[in-house]
Order: sequence, then structure tokens, then C-alpha cells
Amino acid sequence: MEEVIGIARISRKTQNIQRQIRNIQKIYPNARIIKIICSGAKVIGYKEFEKVVAEAKEGNRNKKYKLVFDSASRMSRDSEGGCKLYEDLFNHNVSIEFLKEPHINTEVFRKALDNQIKLQVQTGNEATDKLINTVIKALNDYTIALAKEQIKKVFDEAQKELENIHTRTSEGLETAKLEGKRIGTPKGTKLITKKSIQAKEIILKHSKTFGGALNDEECRKLAGISRNSYYTYKRTLKEIA
Repeated sequence: MEEVIGIARISRKTQNIQRQIRNIQKIYPNARIIKIICSGAKVIGYKEFEKVVAEAKEGNRNKKYKLVFDSASRMSRDSEGGCKLYEDLFNHNVSIEFLKEPHINTEVFRKALDNQIKLQVQTGNEATDKLINTVIKALNDYTIALAKEQIKKVFDEAQKELENIHTRTSEGLETAKLEGKRIGTPKGTKLITKKSIQAKEIILKHSKTFGGALNDEECRKLAGISRNSYYTYKRTLKEIA
């Protein structure tokens, strides 16, 4: 028996999560859907996802699990973390399926392992046996290395996409400053200050909304600003992004 769990994740509350859910349910209409809202770049570490991962890894003798994502970026936008999580789930016999990147599904990886040349040559000539067996091992190692490289490449692209978003947002802030615009100040009553600029940079880097790891209260405390200022700055950053 296999249970299919669809993981739908969005990094901003303004995004529509239903598109991912529709794509998953189109193929797996009976899938259990887990929604993760504003989870940031690293999926691992958030309670909703950790619970699913733990359940799937624990499993039982009569049930196997398949985690389905619309794309690899919905699993992780951190390349190193994504690869580690992929390998961990694979080693626990959990299937992973990416609708938009099917070439790195775990079933493809498992098939590569199954297709390895399982042969030990014994011709009676030690030198010949060593040469042929060395070639066979090299071919098998190459197959696995190639599969891992493909997986890493996809997560690298997901991370690069997130970095591009950060770059565009930072450039938008810099352009606004150079043009003398008042970024996030209440209806022109306050000018841009060094503290406000630093606070926006902290929000941009650490807030879950923009791919960081901190929730609103944690990020506000790190920035050292009031709640009103925090949400005003955050709203402005969303508009620029």
C-alpha cells in the first residue's frame, strides 16, 4: 500500500497555492495535501513539513510513502539542504516525485541503481579480472554520480532563482534611494533614515516572506523596530519585489 502526500508550498501569502494543488490532484486525486505558507527557502525546519518527513521516514511494513511536489523549488530553494533531504528520504525508501522535473524522481534514481552491472569476472587471469572488474565498477560509479549531478543541478537552479529575486529587490531599493523616494515611511511624514534602511535589509534577508528563516516577530526583534514600522517596511518591500 502506498500513501501519496502532495506538498504545496508558497513563499508569500499573496501567491495562490491552489495551482500547485490542482496540478498534484490532477494526477493523484486522492492525495493527502499538506499546505505550507510562507515557509521560506529551507523547507526542513518547519513544523508542518518536518511532521510529514518524520511520518514518511518512519513508515511501516504495510505502507510506503510518496511525496509529490509541483516542482523541486517547492521542496527546497537551498541546494545543499535540498540534496541532503532528497538523499535522506531516498535512503528511507520514501519516493519523491517532481511533476515539472520527472527526470530526478527517486524512481529514476532507483532504476539507475537496479541497472548497474552486477557482474564479477573470473577468467582465471588475475590481471584480466582486475582490469575488467575495475572498468565495471567505474561504469557503475559513473551512473550514480551522473544521477546525483542531475539532482544537484535542479536544486542549484531553484536556489539561483531565489538569489535573483533578492538581487532584483535590492536593486529596486537602491534605485528608489537614488531617486530620493521615501521607502515605507507613513505618508511622507518621515524621511528615510539609516536605521530604516538597515531594518529593510534585515527584513529582506531574514524574513520568511522573502526566503529567510525567521517569522515576523523574530525578524522584527532582530531589526530592533516597532511592529508598525516592521509591517510598513515589509509591505513596501513586497511592492518593490
